[in-house]
Amino acid sequence: MTTPSRELRLSVIVPAYNEVSTIETVVARLREVGLPMEIIAVDDASTDGTGAVIDRLVAERRIDQGLKHPVNQGKGAALRSGIARATGDVIVVQDADLEYNPEDLPALLEPIRRGEADAVFGSRFQSGPRRVLFFWHAVGNRLLTLASNIFTNLNLSDMETCYKLVRREVLQRLPLTSNRFGFEVEVTARLSQVNARIWELPISYSGRTYAEGKKITWRDGVAAFFHILRYNLLPPPGDWRSR
Repeated sequence: MTTPSRELRLSVIVPAYNEVSTIETVVARLREVGLPMEIIAVDDASTDGTGAVIDRLVAERRIDQGLKHPVNQGKGAALRSGIARATGDVIVVQDADLEYNPEDLPALLEPIRRGEADAVFGSRFQSGPRRVLFFWHAVGNRLLTLASNIFTNLNLSDMETCYKLVRREVLQRLPLTSNRFGFEVEVTARLSQVNARIWELPISYSGRTYAEGKKITWRDGVAAFFHILRYNLLPPPGDWRSR
């Protein structure tokens, strides 16, 4: 169990694919939060100069670790690379697209700091402010969360949220294999399978349109339903569930 009185250090993993216009702003916003943290940026074979920006930010010591994939492998693969290199007490993913606000991180960290949680999910569907966008995206997210809850027996309101803070010693032990957007489904299933103590708190959310660079599509939503069946009904063998 995490010691409640000790200040925790975050490992923030920033997966980036063609985010040259936002990656530097995201890093600046993370540093403004003031929490002890390391920032690990993973360039998933971008073609727009994102990798060069990451290299510069590493040289300026604004990013602690800059990782590069020689070929595009997907968000889940980028996250696995970052998770393997993380050294902080708690790991969180920060998308490079400005949809999630780092100012929410201190409040999300609190249940773990108090020793009451192993993971904290930031929900876009509780009472936090959010940009008004696509109705069917919201419906799809709620349906995916419902389907996931049926198998995990959790009562989450936002399984697909990017903001999942997880104790490093727990997350690095989970057998994660997803390469694309199935990561959110898989990590939720694995946390349930190790009986992790999960909290959920509201966050703000400023979703972007496809014209602004949003990458996830309806095909990823359909695939997520199959991921829910796969990761919940066919967990990998081994003793990884012992905590």
